[in-house]
Amino acid sequence: MTDGKTDPAKELLFARPGFLVRRLHQIHVAMFMEEFKSENITPVQYGLLTAVAALPGLDQTALGQEVGLDRTTTADVVKRLEERGLLERRPNPSDRRTRHVQLTAQGQTLVAELHVNMSRAQERMLEPLRPAEKAILMDLMRRLVEANNQYSRTILRGI
Repeated sequence: MTDGKTDPAKELLFARPGFLVRRLHQIHVAMFMEEFKSENITPVQYGLLTAVAALPGLDQTALGQEVGLDRTTTADVVKRLEERGLLERRPNPSDRRTRHVQLTAQGQTLVAELHVNMSRAQERMLEPLRPAEKAILMDLMRRLVEANNQYSRTILRGI
């Protein structure tokens, strides 16, 4: 604030949806990391593990499309999770150029155990809203993502 009056920079920035989306993402990542601090898992890693749990056996390219990651990033994250014993990659018998990704038993256990942490981070972020507002916000965000998916560097599959 300047001289107890309105902050002109804040007014300008808070009128920009892109600024608010980026800022909310920063806040969400901070809350996520607080909830997962003892687990050494990032939001991207947990999202990828969640997608593998829901769709076991996808190849790495399709997996990246599920979570909005490019091929290089997907391969890097999968490799790191594989090194931690959470995922395994198996050659595709019908196409040796691709590899199918599966959770290991340890990965399945971790995803199930961390679901509570993820839910808590989500709830904390949305806590200032009333239940009806939460539903409206989620609907609006879904609509914006679906309507603008084609502009992303990594287009989500199935939208």
